[in-house]
Amino acid sequence: MKALEIKNLTKKYGDFIAVDNMSLTVEEGEIFGFLGSNGAGKSTTINMISGLLKSNEGSISILGKDIKKNSRFTKMNLGIVPQDIAIYEDLTAYENVKFFAGLYGLRGEVLKAKSEEALKFVGLTDKMKEYPKNFSGGMKRRLNIACAIAHKPKLIIMDEPTVGIDPQSRNYILESVKELNRMGCTIIYTSHYMEEVEEICSRIAIVDHGKIIADGTKEELKLIVTDTSEHLIKVKSTDKLNKEEIKKIIGVKAVTLEEDSVTINSEVEVNNLNKIIQYFINNDIEIRNVETKTPNLETVFLTLTGRTLRD
Repeated sequence: MKALEIKNLTKKYGDFIAVDNMSLTVEEGEIFGFLGSNGAGKSTTINMISGLLKSNEGSISILGKDIKKNSRFTKMNLGIVPQDIAIYEDLTAYENVKFFAGLYGLRGEVLKAKSEEALKFVGLTDKMKEYPKNFSGGMKRRLNIACAIAHKPKLIIMDEPTVGIDPQSRNYILESVKELNRMGCTIIYTSHYMEEVEEICSRIAIVDHGKIIADGTKEELKLIVTDTSEHLIKVKSTDKLNKEEIKKIIGVKAVTLEEDSVTINSEVEVNNLNKIIQYFINNDIEIRNVETKTPNLETVFLTLTGRTLRD
């Protein structure tokens, strides 16, 4: 089943089109990266999915049900971790989670148990009676997550959940995202940190000017930019190297020799580095360093949009 399906979604503000006839599918069980620079239409789309904004055209379905016709079902199966921390600093951590979980209809012992379970999941059990005004930025972010997951949603949207926090807290949150996914949650993840997306997302969509301009796995997106990887091999000497022999290795497209290095361009889809190294060993050529350069997501994003993710 599709966790999220968007069809021909459009949002206009007067003559300005914030989301332009967007269609997108997120399968159950994915950690789905949703990337876009500021003003690309990402936040507007998230606000429509969560019901905070109404679309001008198109439809949104969560777990096979239209959100306009099944608002209660949507509410119970969707969790939102907003970019701006949404907690009450004059309530304890436990009271915050209970309050938000109560909005989803949880009551009595179930409410208490689920709130405690959510706090335990984010590592704040020992802070449950304390007030967030005394928390670090990372702890507030973790409490923000607890408030969004206590009702056990099947689809969770995490909008910049690690912005402005220390590396240790960031790692904790990333591991929590992976654990939620292992527990059966589908995650839609946005971030300005491309390395996070590279680490945790199984599939990624890039939005620009209100449209999806690319959608696929990390490997598929990188192939948009180039289908070639580059092996830079530092050697003691290239005297014994034969370019034509190296070119016979499957996948090798080009070979460039310099005084103490060899640059080998190879097809990305062919895993031939072992065979290349073996050629050097067989010909008694001393290798001093090997570096493989491949396009990363930052390169893909810059190439497709003309901007960096943080612009």
